[in-house]
Amino acid sequence: MTITENLNQQQLMAVSYQPANLLVLAGAGSGKTKVLVSRIAYLIQNHRIGPANIMAVTFTNKAAREMRERLEKMLQFPVTSMWVGTFHGLAHRFLRAHWQEAGLSQHFQIIDSEDQFRIIKRLQKDLDLAEERWPIKQTQWFINNKKDQGIRPQHIQYGAHDIFDKTLTKVYELYTEYCKRNNVVDFAELLLRTHEVLRDNLSLLEHYQDRFKHILVDEFQDTNDIQYAFVKLICGRDNFLTAVGDDDQSIYGWRGAKIENIQKLTKDFKDTITIRLEQNYRSTKNILAASNAVIEKNSNRLGKKLWTDGETGGLITLYSAMNDIDEASFIVKSILHEIHDGASRNDIAILYRSNAQSRVLEEQLIQAGLPYRIYGGMRFFDRAEIKDALAYLRLLNNENDDAALERIINVPTRGVGNVTLNKIRDLAKANNLSLWQSAKQHISGNLLAARAHNSLQNFIELIENIKTETENLAIAEQIEHVLFRASLKEFYSKDKSDRGRMRLDNLNELVSAAREFDDNNDEASMSLFLAHAALESGDDGNSGDTECVQLMTLHSAKGLEFPIVFISGLEQGLFPHQLSMSEPDKLEEERRLCYVGMTRAMQKLYLTHAQLRRLHGNEQYRRPSCFLYDLPEELLDKRSGMSLFTTSTTYSQKQPESKATIPQNTSFENNKYSIGQLVEHATFGVGTILNFEGAGDNLRIQVNFKSCGTKLLAAAYAKLNPL
Repeated sequence: MTITENLNQQQLMAVSYQPANLLVLAGAGSGKTKVLVSRIAYLIQNHRIGPANIMAVTFTNKAAREMRERLEKMLQFPVTSMWVGTFHGLAHRFLRAHWQEAGLSQHFQIIDSEDQFRIIKRLQKDLDLAEERWPIKQTQWFINNKKDQGIRPQHIQYGAHDIFDKTLTKVYELYTEYCKRNNVVDFAELLLRTHEVLRDNLSLLEHYQDRFKHILVDEFQDTNDIQYAFVKLICGRDNFLTAVGDDDQSIYGWRGAKIENIQKLTKDFKDTITIRLEQNYRSTKNILAASNAVIEKNSNRLGKKLWTDGETGGLITLYSAMNDIDEASFIVKSILHEIHDGASRNDIAILYRSNAQSRVLEEQLIQAGLPYRIYGGMRFFDRAEIKDALAYLRLLNNENDDAALERIINVPTRGVGNVTLNKIRDLAKANNLSLWQSAKQHISGNLLAARAHNSLQNFIELIENIKTETENLAIAEQIEHVLFRASLKEFYSKDKSDRGRMRLDNLNELVSAAREFDDNNDEASMSLFLAHAALESGDDGNSGDTECVQLMTLHSAKGLEFPIVFISGLEQGLFPHQLSMSEPDKLEEERRLCYVGMTRAMQKLYLTHAQLRRLHGNEQYRRPSCFLYDLPEELLDKRSGMSLFTTSTTYSQKQPESKATIPQNTSFENNKYSIGQLVEHATFGVGTILNFEGAGDNLRIQVNFKSCGTKLLAAAYAKLNPL
């Protein structure tokens, strides 16, 4: 089979276009991975571009592995010299090669999100910042967000009275000093440091610009500021960028992704050619028509329209449920019907906007005896027993890794409690020492009570003995020895439950993972294995042979496809989310999320909403999602449970959403108010209606006022004047 065989006209153009800056707008299910791999193969085979002159960037380690495997199968020879990986993985590779220029020691370690959390918590405690007022997660987001924007602590500007930014910047400063002192880097630091090194070392930058003549980036719509800056920097005057992505599937703005990056690419990269992949190979005509109708309502799109040569398919089922229990019951009954008609449980996915929605769905699935799996559960390298083992390995590899020491100094329990640990911390802070150095000073100086002294000395001797005993062992043998000498297997074997057995199995699997890593890497070392484990912790680890219905958030569903898809909870305030309804940019991202969810479906799509929902302990009347009004009536098979209201729900495009499903017994005379409408209050001024809840005399209106934020007002007394 040739590289260009079985490609449609637009795919062929994207694959075989002469070396140039390309923006490939690849719609859902349009074969973008095939195009990306074929483009690389075409450059190698037809333009004589060496694999070493190509950098390919993906967003998951799994995608990177699959890309390399498919490419080697297509070319029939290995491409080991080609740089292919995630932004973080490639940045780590760069920093390993240029640790001196980066101001790092040769054996620097990567800390994951949990380690970062523990470090920040400790620093805030040192500053006497109450966690209730200064949540650790908030500080963690602040630091990572600044790094993603390329901003160091000294670059942050804040007013004299801006206590929020001033305080968090101080933590950021201390955190930066901590990481430097302990020779560790977090995920955000990997790319920021790489960008800074290239920016500030012209000869090094020119070296990589000369090497990587072609840079190809997948999922370009998901890039953040520093990733975009890195790509722009590495693409010199004579380099060519192929950016593959879809602005209609940009759904990660909440974690720093900038849709503007793909929108401004043609301006920042000269003579960029745009090629649209619009032929869909996944979904039926009806599903695509409905999906196109939803996304077309967004503004500032680069523009494309999915189509297919495939079958028309059945109508989209739209169910208006009496309440969330009725909704879940309908979904489960429909699943049983689909299974009866020949579908596999693995073919079916239930998608939802919020994890809190899964509880009722799970209850109904359990009652029906349907096995299910929550997609995106605990990942292998994120499991507690694995992180414990890795912490021992990290401490053996770098005695000054404070986060690793704190995690395992008393795991298994060995009599080193918080009192002792706090003393170690205090001395370390006062003398600018690592915790390991501080612990050794406590022993040599007899600074502890006898019992604590003996416990701490035993721990230090254990680590030093293991280090000596494993010095010349292969990675897998080192891990086996650590698991035995540190008594981790003995510790977990005391738990006779299935959970205990599972943890032991996981520890054994860690040894297998090390052997596999050793087999696949010519120059394998413990440092590289630990980096591999840290980078792999971002990949999904679900597995299992049991056929299960898949449950997941809409965000988790991106990149997946299923023959049968249910999207539940299509209600104002839930989907679109409450926090997005008053901000146009966020509402457009919610619409893109709806589009992503709908285009996961291959053969059958169910959309459901409830008129009454109990969520977070509160029961609320719910309006149908504004997205439902974008759906052409002729594509819908509309069904409903026993209505709570005397008026029926309609989804005509001519029907304003304010007319749908309004209780008759309300204070809204003639339905004169609607979600999104501007109103004026005598005290609070002008605001936007966000939502309604309750009924009759208890009906309340949620309004976002420009002057004072969101208020929940009793309809009978608010006296809101429509504008």
